[in-house]
Amino acid sequence: MQIVDSHCHINFAELHQRLPEVLNNARMNDISHMLCVSVNLEEFPQVQGLANEHEHIYASVGVHPCHRDGAEPTVEQLIEIAQDPNIVAIGETGLDYFRVEDEDMSWQRERFVTHIEAAKACNKPLIIHTRNAAEDTMRILKEEGADQCRGVMHCFAEDWAVAQQALELGFYISFSGIVTFKSATNVQEVARNCPLDRILVETDAPYLAPVPLRGKTNEPAYVRHTAQFVADLRGIPLAELASATTENFFKLFPARH
Repeated sequence: MQIVDSHCHINFAELHQRLPEVLNNARMNDISHMLCVSVNLEEFPQVQGLANEHEHIYASVGVHPCHRDGAEPTVEQLIEIAQDPNIVAIGETGLDYFRVEDEDMSWQRERFVTHIEAAKACNKPLIIHTRNAAEDTMRILKEEGADQCRGVMHCFAEDWAVAQQALELGFYISFSGIVTFKSATNVQEVARNCPLDRILVETDAPYLAPVPLRGKTNEPAYVRHTAQFVADLRGIPLAELASATTENFFKLFPARH
């Protein structure tokens, strides 16, 4: 059995400083591959380095919508970096209005469009982060023709109506430890109803450890708990869910493996 952690941040200090242990724990839990996701350009070389050094680790390039103090990406820059075959996606990108009251968020929307343009130009999928911004996120994806490059709604925390819009654009839905939380009934509904051939699982490590490890530092090994929970919701064996999500990962991200 193989499970892919489709979204993690193992370059972050709390995981990177014990990387051999983290990778071994993943191996022991049947985690065959992982995608280390970029959140800014300043630390991107470390993300890229992990993919270059380890055959089972892939990388993305992008700037998180909440990152304000670093370099602003250009379409040309993202396209150039994405020529590296180990860079399998553009992002994470999207919109995050969580800590916003009356602030003008046009800068986030402009950055989001930059990533979509780059993804279409280099024909690599998008990794979408959306928080308290589902309406604008889906509107921009539709207006900018993101169905041309497709992508994944990472760490999905919205309802079935939003999931359906994403699915109609050809996007995949990725479930993190959030789906295991008792309060996440909307997300659990999506996990039951989403077509099996459009599901991914992830950790978002070091964040959002699943039940029964909630509160701990998350790591790729723990995606097995999320996969088991989603399999149980759907009434199928873990091996079937693992096989489907692994196949889905390599359909969306045509990486070497």
